[in-house]
Amino acid sequence: MTIFNLYIFDKFGTLLHYAEWNRTKKSGITREEEAKLTYGMLFSIKSFVSKISPHDPREGFLYYKTNRYALHYLETPSGLKFVLNTDTTAINVKELLQQMYAKVWVEFVVRDPLWTPGTVVTSELFQSKLDEFVRQSPIFGIRNI
Repeated sequence: MTIFNLYIFDKFGTLLHYAEWNRTKKSGITREEEAKLTYGMLFSIKSFVSKISPHDPREGFLYYKTNRYALHYLETPSGLKFVLNTDTTAINVKELLQQMYAKVWVEFVVRDPLWTPGTVVTSELFQSKLDEFVRQSPIFGIRNI
């Protein structure tokens, strides 16, 4: 199992943090353009799911899967959006994203007196703790393709 990259957006679509680990193919566009496309796609998928779902979509959109990767999504009550791209065999990613939010984001960003909500996270401590958290997760690995 492999984790490729992570986007963290605020409720307004601002990219607060981006990290990548085992991503082998680049998109050919800037990170900012890629983030805008990703956020726009998420906005559209969430809207589509809420309108087309035959059931009450309480949890809404959680993930989608292609034959090459899976995109996992967690939205917090405050509107933060965590987007994690993995290989297709990754399991329990929702729980991983919830732990990432509680154990890394809240501890090292929300409680950082130097961070202003809505601004890019530049804390080296957060970046190192996030990297450590991801590398120790059971779904982190090197892709064998």
